[in-house]
Amino acid sequence: MKEKTDTSLATLLQNFFCQRLMLQRGASPQTIASYRDTFCLLFCYAKEIKKKEPASLVLSDINADFILEFLNYLEAKRENCQRTRNLRLAAIRSFMNYVSYLVPGSLSVISQVLAIPLKKFNRPSLEFLTRDEVEAIIETQNKLTFSAHRDFVMFMTMYNTGARVSEIISLKVSDINLEGKAYIVINGKGRKKRAVPLWNSTKHHLKNWLLQIKTYPDAPVFPSRCGKPLSRSGVEYRLGLAIKKASEKFPSLKKRKISPHTLRHTTALHLLQSGVDITVIALWLGHESPATTHLYVEADMTMKENALKKLQDPSLKSVRYKPSDPILAFLESL
Repeated sequence: MKEKTDTSLATLLQNFFCQRLMLQRGASPQTIASYRDTFCLLFCYAKEIKKKEPASLVLSDINADFILEFLNYLEAKRENCQRTRNLRLAAIRSFMNYVSYLVPGSLSVISQVLAIPLKKFNRPSLEFLTRDEVEAIIETQNKLTFSAHRDFVMFMTMYNTGARVSEIISLKVSDINLEGKAYIVINGKGRKKRAVPLWNSTKHHLKNWLLQIKTYPDAPVFPSRCGKPLSRSGVEYRLGLAIKKASEKFPSLKKRKISPHTLRHTTALHLLQSGVDITVIALWLGHESPATTHLYVEADMTMKENALKKLQDPSLKSVRYKPSDPILAFLESL
């Protein structure tokens, strides 16, 4: 007799993480952490609303109506942006898609959850820094202390490579090659590796920095004082301090929302303005498609203005429209 499959919600979720994500898909630690956080939030919300412990929940408890309430809670109460809301929904849909093959008797509940659409959102305008602003932020570090020296080299490496903050904090000593033509190997999103060349100045400063830290192969290149890799919030905090100091020279920096990702956008734009082909920039940044990199073309007003100069301004006389009908005249006056 065929053994009956355990279809309790707790077992399904455990199998989803251990078998589907880890074993079958080989999901990255970042993906697993993101999915984990989603279900922690979901079950905490269910406990508050349904007054049931997570282990006692059944699949029908997380139906479409409940998921929509949860998504609204994320936006209204936790003040999550629409992009974050969509990431949480994507994790839930991935789980439900997996469950649909194991529990066909619950397809009515599952299909309704899978039908919940991702929410459209306005893409924010990209923030960039000028070369003078970048240099001011990097040079705020006097290099007399451990943290200041680390930040100086870290921000310079971020600007040189266009690395994401997750990529820079996971950088290991074995990822750096300073012999001959210097480069670093970046472990990007989707476990994709890319090699990015270094300026001579970056190479020089990295060499000096490596003399100050432990250099076994798996050691973090930019550690905290206790030798552990910096956290994302740690990098944001240190950049905030540098921006605050640099704003003494460039007061406009105070009013702008600048994050570590702004350095990445700035690298891309400066490469583009220097005449580097967009496909090369896509490889440099680790973009899966050059279409993503095309956003920098759309955002660069200088390039647009230069393109406009190449197009002759048409010399046309302005003509004012005069409606011939009183109804049309009335509508035009509104």
